[in-house]
Amino acid sequence: MDLLDSIKDALGKDDAPEEFVEETLGEEEELSQKAAPRGEEKGDYLETVESSLGGLESVARKIPGYGGYKEKELRREADKLLRIELAGRFDDQRKRVSELQHQLISQAKIEFLDDLERAVMKLQLLIDRIKTASYGYSGLFDAVKVKEEQLDALYAFDNQMLDFVDEVAADMDQVTSAITAGEGIGDAIGTLVGTVAEANQAFGHREEAILQAGML
Repeated sequence: MDLLDSIKDALGKDDAPEEFVEETLGEEEELSQKAAPRGEEKGDYLETVESSLGGLESVARKIPGYGGYKEKELRREADKLLRIELAGRFDDQRKRVSELQHQLISQAKIEFLDDLERAVMKLQLLIDRIKTASYGYSGLFDAVKVKEEQLDALYAFDNQMLDFVDEVAADMDQVTSAITAGEGIGDAIGTLVGTVAEANQAFGHREEAILQAGML
């Protein structure tokens, strides 16, 4: 029994008013259309919320306890918290490489080991820089006031570095998939090396922004 027959049966007669049937079918279709994209609407909503957040709020959402650099007494702790989180997340990705190296060896793809080692070295360099970066930041930590546009620049760099963690993780996933498939390995590793190099460069720009903010 289809939907039209069910409606007629519920009315207890075969000659249900045509306008009633059409209205009921229309309501059924409308409800179905509203319910279907619920997951997509939720995703779009979250993206809208994230894009509307300011730089400080966006970082704080990703790192609980992050208070930003506006208040002098909070700057040192905010920088330390961010760098600890960044170093830890990047190190989690670095640790994945040993498994990838084993996979390459087991599949006799040793020609890609040197390229993968380059990625590891660049990633370790970034981690070391992040861990030791506070030396020379005293100007920022001691400044009485930092301009709003400089604060915005610092928050933008902090968000960018957090985004690089996700990019590196995605590149690691691509390398894993390429090794499993046995093709596109060189390209995938090359993309990873490029992303880590960009992250190193971006962290250098962050240091420059911090030094400039501390010169006021």
